[in-house]
Amino acid sequence: MRFVPARFLTPKRLLMASIGVAVVTIALKTLAWVVTDSVGLLSDAMESLVNLASAVVGLVMVTIAARPADEDHPYGHHKAEYFSSGFEGILIIAAGLGILWAAGSRLLNPQPIEQVGWGLALSVASSVLNGGLAWTMLQASKTHRSIALEADAKHLFSDVWTSAGVLAGVVLVTLTGWLWLDPLVAMAVALNIMKEGARLAWRSSQGLMDEAVEPEVMATIQQTLDGFALSHGDTHIIRFDHVSTRRAGQRRFVDLHMHMPAAWTLGRAAAVRASVEQALMSAVPGLRATIQLLPSDVEAHFFDEDDLK
Repeated sequence: MRFVPARFLTPKRLLMASIGVAVVTIALKTLAWVVTDSVGLLSDAMESLVNLASAVVGLVMVTIAARPADEDHPYGHHKAEYFSSGFEGILIIAAGLGILWAAGSRLLNPQPIEQVGWGLALSVASSVLNGGLAWTMLQASKTHRSIALEADAKHLFSDVWTSAGVLAGVVLVTLTGWLWLDPLVAMAVALNIMKEGARLAWRSSQGLMDEAVEPEVMATIQQTLDGFALSHGDTHIIRFDHVSTRRAGQRRFVDLHMHMPAAWTLGRAAAVRASVEQALMSAVPGLRATIQLLPSDVEAHFFDEDDLK
């Protein structure tokens, strides 16, 4: 079987595929719940509803994030993807609360599980679909640096593990006759997906607050700048300081000061700056560099004293 390289799978196409797979898995898991009357399988079906809502919101946000910069948004719309991740986290937490409510009711009034074979077969089929799509989306998220794809992929992987736990619970109930085990497994599923939801919501909030770039990306930026730094004895001919970075969806930004001799012409200084900008953008895909030129003997104030109060 020939696999399509992840770079050819765009976030929009993958999220549309996620919507289609979510509809199919909802049908399969709901049917599994109907034929078995297992509250564990019901919890699995409810999480698939969250998958569908998350994929729809993710598709909308990725579409918005792809819009070019305009007068009202000069830095682009890339942060829209963080809203998708945050919304998905909130939905996961809501689904977990719903599962806890349903499982609590069943724990007080245990019910036997019926037609286990059909229920297991339907649930396994849906898990295979989710697992294959999740793996593809996670690979593509690294290529496109898309937090919306990454969030959806990790949620789908969580769904696969959830299904595995539910299936194990259903089998144990069938073998032991312990009816209370079915709602207990559902509660464990609920707590697990609520933890994942809280993690997604927290990561989204950090992105909205202009989190710095990843340590490995910062190391690449510093290594690139070191390649342009020049010294003669104790004198720094070209040096860089006040390097600050931030992330916004697929894009990364770096602001810095570049000091050089005051005797240099503006044309020469601008040419060196252009070379530095080009090297930075080549070293870090999706990076936008803003470099302020300063004479070697001038230090700029990076913060206003009023901002530090």
